[in-house]
Parts: sequence; C-alpha cells; structure tokens
Amino acid sequence: MNMKPTVSVDLWSSWAVRKLSAGRLAARAAALTNGDAMSKSFLLILTAAVSLGAALPALGQALQPDPSQPGGFPLPDGNGKQLVQQNCVSCHDLRRVVNSSYSPGEWRNVVDMMKAAGAPLSDDQVPVVANYLNASFPGKPKPVAVIVPGSANVSFKEWTVPTPGSRPHDPLATRDGAIWYSGQMANKLGRLDPVSGTIKEYPLPPRSGPHGLTEDKDGNIWYAANFGGYIGKLDPKTGDIKQYKMPDPNARDPHTPLFDKDGILWFTLQNANMVGRLDPQTGDVKLVTMPSPKSQPYGMVFDSKGTIFFDEFGTNKIGSMDRATMTLHEYALPDAGSRPRRIAITSDDTIWYGDYSKGRLGKLDPKTGKVTEFPSPSGPRSQPYGITVIDDIVWYNESGVQPNTLVRFDPKTEKFQTWAIPSGGDVVRNMMPTRDGNIAMSESGANHLALVGLK
Repeated sequence: MNMKPTVSVDLWSSWAVRKLSAGRLAARAAALTNGDAMSKSFLLILTAAVSLGAALPALGQALQPDPSQPGGFPLPDGNGKQLVQQNCVSCHDLRRVVNSSYSPGEWRNVVDMMKAAGAPLSDDQVPVVANYLNASFPGKPKPVAVIVPGSANVSFKEWTVPTPGSRPHDPLATRDGAIWYSGQMANKLGRLDPVSGTIKEYPLPPRSGPHGLTEDKDGNIWYAANFGGYIGKLDPKTGDIKQYKMPDPNARDPHTPLFDKDGILWFTLQNANMVGRLDPQTGDVKLVTMPSPKSQPYGMVFDSKGTIFFDEFGTNKIGSMDRATMTLHEYALPDAGSRPRRIAITSDDTIWYGDYSKGRLGKLDPKTGKVTEFPSPSGPRSQPYGITVIDDIVWYNESGVQPNTLVRFDPKTEKFQTWAIPSGGDVVRNMMPTRDGNIAMSESGANHLALVGLK
C-alpha cells in the first residue's frame, strides 16, 4: 500500500530538514500528521531520505510545483515515470527528485539506497527508475581531480559489498586483519576478509542506521546507531547485540565512537550537539552539551595524554575535552567559513583536519592555538573528508572531485602527492590504518570497501 502522510512541502524541501537527524524529522513528521502512527517503512525511508539529502546536495533544475500531479510536481515523459510517481512519493513529494542532478552511478546508488531502506520497488524496477531519473535529471560535472606526481607508490584493491545501496559509511580495521564496515542504509554491519574476499553481513535492530565503528579488547564491534539513537555492541562470534540507550531523548544521533586506554567509550552526537561517555562495565552514560550551538561534533581522536579532540562540523572550531572532568575547550579556526569534518593526529600531538567547505588541509597546535592551512591540490571545491595518519604522514581524500582522490601530505616537506581512486570513490567518508600500516577506506557512493597498500 502506498502510504501518503500529510507532510508539508516546505518541511521536506527546506535546507534545515536536510540537517535534521532521523529522530527529529520523524518527530516533526508525526506532529504534522496529527500524531497518526507511521509505518516502519515510512520512518526508515524518511530517515534514508534525510541522510541522502545531506550527502548528495541538489544542484538545481527547478521545476514549478503542480498540485494536480502525483507527488506535487510534473515529470518528463519516459519509461519509468509512472514508477517514480507511484513509489517515490510514499514519504515526501518529488521536490528532491526534480531539483537533483546526479551522475548515472549516483542515481543508481540513490535508488538502491532507497530500496535498501524500504522503498517498494522490485529488483527489476530499480534500473528502470534509475535510468529514467538519469535521463530526466542528468548530472552536472564535478571539479576534475588534480593529480600531483611524487615518489611514493600505492596500490588499490576494492570490493563491492553484498547488499546494493548499503552505503558503507565507516571502515574499521580490526586486530585480526579484517575490515568491518557500517552498512548504514542496509541496516547491517559487514566483515571483510581481505585475503579471501569473503564478506559476512550482520543484521541490526530495525532503523539503527549504523555510523562509526570501534573494537574493544575482546574483539566485540561497537557501533553508533545514528538513526536509532543508541550505542550498540555486536559479538561477532554469536551475532548477539546489546543496546545502550541514551538517557536524554535529545541525544538522538550517536556518530563517532572511540575507546580510551581505560576501556571507556567516548562518542560524538552530531546534530544533538553533544559528546558522550559510556562505561561498558556499568552501562552508565554521561552527556555534555557543546558550548557553541549547532556545532555538530564529528570526528574524534585522543592525544598522547588522553585528551579528546574532535571537529565541530557545524562551525569553524576544533573542540577538546578533559576525560576526568568532561570540561570542554574550543579552538577557533581563522576563517569563519571553515567546516572541519574528520580529524587525525601526529606523534607530536599536532591536530590535522580536512576543511570540507573550503578545500584545505588544516593543522592545529593545541599548545599555542596556532593554525596553519594548506590548499588541497584539487582546489576549494575538493571537499576533504576522511583523514588518517601513518608514520606521521597525513593521508586524506578529496570527495568533491571526479574521481575522488587519495592525498598524501608530508608535514616535514609540506609536499602533496595524489592518486585517483580507481572506482571513482563516489564520496569516501572515512579511512583508518590497518594493523600492518596500510589504509582501509569506505567508498559510500560506489558501495565499495577499499584497501590501499602503502609501498
């Protein structure tokens, strides 16, 4: 049955809604439907739609609304038009469709993700819808990647994850040599054996939306349920899952989890604007709200003394927290338009970040507050995203160019070197070192995992 809740066009189309977490939007939608119960598929599709809106910004082919048309907007004629009108309006109107502009691969991935999240499309209807959308709303070219030669050598190996539209968000390279990933739209965790290429998926409780991952000393996999508003622990041996609920209903979107040396789990909550602490022994959760409103705490690292550092993606700041007191401190970046997203740290406790909005690699000395920034090779629209450090060399990716690039930066020489990601990458959201000093990456838009060998 095609459910059509009465949600206003303005709610769905606004930029603000693309910044909302699933929990907030579901609550807003419930209010707008006079409290009527929403089906599980509606909530999950709505959640997916929010996430897609944040990840794939519309580039704009404005069509005027027409209330007489299914979904509130006219669509061009073509094979697949009726399927879109019947199946793509169950939780929103067609504004996001008609104002979008994606490549063929991006359109296919969008449709796969919506199906993975519960959209009522059969397998044979998916390519029909994707081809129709691509023909009707073709993509605009992204900036071309700039390839900088150098003396370092790398190799790429990529794997397609089993569930189409999984949107593998974060990778986790574990001590046993495996690479895990969060299949955010498929609502699964996955484990890749890089030697055999075997991938095993683990289903999660409904509407969890896994995001960041980390491993405890016993080999359990902990994940931030970004849509479900909880921290989860998966026992890979049994598949058993334990949920740690947030004590505050406003703590709706756990984001990046990380264990400290004492076995305490720390995590950011992006749109809730909080940082949290979870004691696995007692299950006790403590939360602290950021001093800057809408600062969106994001990626996280520890320095050599155990101090927590994290990006504030909603503003131009890097935050830190004292683990003992949970006291917060903020470092302002010089450009008010900067938006640091992911974060890394070198052995001298220098903080490195990718400035997503300005296309720069940034360096913060917490001792002095001094900030130094370097233009990323592909320019101001390159959108630096995932970042890590190996042997004090900074590695990150440019997610806004085609193809996505892997970037190497040597802090001693201040020299860059770049490589094109073979599959195109289609937004590499995170990366981390493996146990043997290589790089694990998740390629969300390509539905791939990647292992980069450093030679």
